Amino acid sequence: MIKGFFISVFVTSLVFTYDLSFAEKRPQDYRTLTFYLENDVFTGTDREYTNGIKFTWISQDLTEYSKNPRIPKWSYPIIKKLPFVNEPGFQRNISLSLGQNMYAPEDLERTDLIPDQRPYAGISYLALGFHSKDSRRMDTLEIDLGIVGPHSYAEEIQKTWHEWIDTRRPRGWDHQLKDEPILNLFYERKRRVLQSEIGHGFSYDLISHLGCSLGNAFIGANFGGQFRFGWNLPNDFGTFLIRPGSDTNAPMDEKDPRFLTAFQRLGIHIFAGFDARAVIRNILLDGNTFRDSHSVHKRFFASDFMVGVGVFIHRFKISYAYVCQTKEYDTQGDRQEYGAITVSFSY
Repeated sequence: MIKGFFISVFVTSLVFTYDLSFAEKRPQDYRTLTFYLENDVFTGTDREYTNGIKFTWISQDLTEYSKNPRIPKWSYPIIKKLPFVNEPGFQRNISLSLGQNMYAPEDLERTDLIPDQRPYAGISYLALGFHSKDSRRMDTLEIDLGIVGPHSYAEEIQKTWHEWIDTRRPRGWDHQLKDEPILNLFYERKRRVLQSEIGHGFSYDLISHLGCSLGNAFIGANFGGQFRFGWNLPNDFGTFLIRPGSDTNAPMDEKDPRFLTAFQRLGIHIFAGFDARAVIRNILLDGNTFRDSHSVHKRFFASDFMVGVGVFIHRFKISYAYVCQTKEYDTQGDRQEYGAITVSFSY
């Protein structure tokens, strides 16, 4: 699997050299950069899932790789083995992500291990995603490589941030999870199950999702949906939180209002969604796989609910969401609440 991963990275690096200068640039020829920030400071707390940050680059449509003279013919058999590459009628994109999440117990001032509160933990990761989509369906296969523990450097970042904003200093990081490499595989299918034009630029849609994950960081399955209503609604696959399969912000085709005439590239919409998951293993609650570490008794079912607003100006898409998460372990004091900001730009 590791060998296949590095072969995929090598082949995709060849694909990224595709030169679009010989043709007029279409919406599907644009690349998309996305920045995600999630933090509970927006809701006035500092506990549990306390911060997440992620940067993602999504490629242009890579369907016609065989017409690219820069890609050698000997690589075609390798490309054909990549997920979703040869499904007729679908666009193919690849995403590269870099991110970090951090987690802390409710009481940051205690220096001893707190048995009934979640462990201090940080996870830093790289992700390679393969995406296949048309106007109604999007499939994502993502491979995550990372590390949990001191070498995620979540401790240093949280302590430095708390010094900058002059708030209470977290004192229990000596009890964080031990270093452990992370390898996880994730698959998800999204469907636009409902879509309607109301008139005067207003429309709505409903996007469902169903996925599963396997690896030493997370084993489980999830499902959910997102409803959107607004003026000049983007024809992407919605706005998702930081997690595998969240890279949905790239435009599909000329119907996307981000590619209307220059003075019409404005839009606003509201959205609401949920994600429910069945959890067999979560290293951030169950503790390290091969070493003794702090852990808590997790709940096997949890869910996230969010409401938010999104706007786009020119080729920028900006959204903010309020997120409410149910309790993830038995002794958790209260549900989790945080805010999520997403900014993407297609170029």
